[in-house]
Amino acid sequence: MASTVKRIPEGCHTLLPHLVVRGAAQALEFYKKAFGAKEVRRSPTPDGKLLHAEMRLGDSIFYLNDEFPDMGAHSPLALKGTPVTLHIWTEDVDSLYKQATAAGAQVVMPLADQFWGDRYGVVKDPYGHQWSMASHVKDLTPEQLKKAGEEAMAQMKHK
Repeated sequence: MASTVKRIPEGCHTLLPHLVVRGAAQALEFYKKAFGAKEVRRSPTPDGKLLHAEMRLGDSIFYLNDEFPDMGAHSPLALKGTPVTLHIWTEDVDSLYKQATAAGAQVVMPLADQFWGDRYGVVKDPYGHQWSMASHVKDLTPEQLKKAGEEAMAQMKHK
């Protein structure tokens, strides 16, 4: 008899982030307030830490769990930073950016119109993860993008 089990769970994309945070239960609430994420489920350990949680943000899912150093699960706070930035596409980046900073996210890169055609900014959440966010505002040809990039680089050198 053939299996009817879906190899990729319903609603999941091929790639999704799985965050390790210090204080996962509080992080769930922060992500709800800052980004409008919805909690799908959580699996707590007997001592209250989260072994696994699932959140939905728009059409995407992300997972998170508490730090478990004995199992190699360290948060950006334990590692003193992260080389990863999570990106959110949104229809209204100004509102989302304001919502995230009002919830306690720290500004890493102020929200501004960028040479590549996006209104874009970056924040860091209280758990050490960086989130970029953007609304695409202008379509550029490859030639226009190259010229705009060169002009932006020249301006940066003069600062």
